[in-house]
Amino acid sequence: MIASHGVTSSPPPSKNFERFTIRTMNANAQQIKLSLVSVVIFLLAAQIVPAAISLAAQSSKPAACSASEYHQFDFWVGDWDSFEIGSSAKDAHIRVDRILEGCVLREDYQGANGHKGQSLSIYDASRKLWHQTWVTNRGELLEIDGRLQSGEMVLSGSDLNPPGERREVRGVWKPVEGGVRETAATSLDGGNTWQPWFDLMFRPHSSAAAESREASPPDDAKTVAALDTQFQAAVKANDVATIDRLLPDHYILVGSSGKTFTKADLLEEARSATMHYEHQEDTEQTVRVWGDTAVITAKLWAKGTENNKAFDYTLWFSDTYVRTPQGWRYTFAQASCPLPKTP
Repeated sequence: MIASHGVTSSPPPSKNFERFTIRTMNANAQQIKLSLVSVVIFLLAAQIVPAAISLAAQSSKPAACSASEYHQFDFWVGDWDSFEIGSSAKDAHIRVDRILEGCVLREDYQGANGHKGQSLSIYDASRKLWHQTWVTNRGELLEIDGRLQSGEMVLSGSDLNPPGERREVRGVWKPVEGGVRETAATSLDGGNTWQPWFDLMFRPHSSAAAESREASPPDDAKTVAALDTQFQAAVKANDVATIDRLLPDHYILVGSSGKTFTKADLLEEARSATMHYEHQEDTEQTVRVWGDTAVITAKLWAKGTENNKAFDYTLWFSDTYVRTPQGWRYTFAQASCPLPKTP
């Protein structure tokens, strides 16, 4: 066909050719989309797979404190009420729980007399020792170390008592039927001799209603005798904290001269450490109980120095205890004149 202007033109494309061209373009577009999707999937996989491998590797690693040594003290974990051995009066409410992913035991101590404290205990793998740090609302600090020995956790250390003397301290925790028992002793001569500090029984915490239904201790005489012996040991050691815990605010002591002393007087004497005892023990102890009142009579031997002046005497004393909702409380004491020296 000859067109105008002398230019030869091609025949118009057929409809079949147009459909083929469209199908080809669509196929190419789909291939491009699939390629883009593949690239996106590849990039995601490049990020996800290493992360998954890393998480799997981390999950396969044991926890930091999963070794058995870190769980030697787990028998102390719980919600407890503490009692002086031989007493039905609750001394404190104590919670011990695991913190920091099970690596640390935290103790929260709420004493019935307002004494509050907290301790942190941890197994120090570098030294292969247990360590405990104890602090209170009375400015007290104690750090002790030790090991599990024959099923008992034995921790020891030293601090300064109120007079500024170096005092060795040893605490022992052991699981027993019905709870955990903790005993403590102190020494002022580098561990050559030890004096009992306290003896506590931890029992599962009970509500006030349950506590009110608890029976009285089967032997009140033993309870009172143990409290009095503990008080004499505290006086000998100038142990302010124990004297404060054992004596009610209305306590009165009448001396052989008729002079009276209050709880505050005895605490001040212990803080000042004007008295240094070599002996402060009683013998011939007798306990008589009448209902909610108990009286102890005993012979006391006291020997030591007061303001660097020596003393050595023996006397009789009578101590009166009264049963209260908080247990037996030491309320009144009277001392005799020093007994004549035996030839």
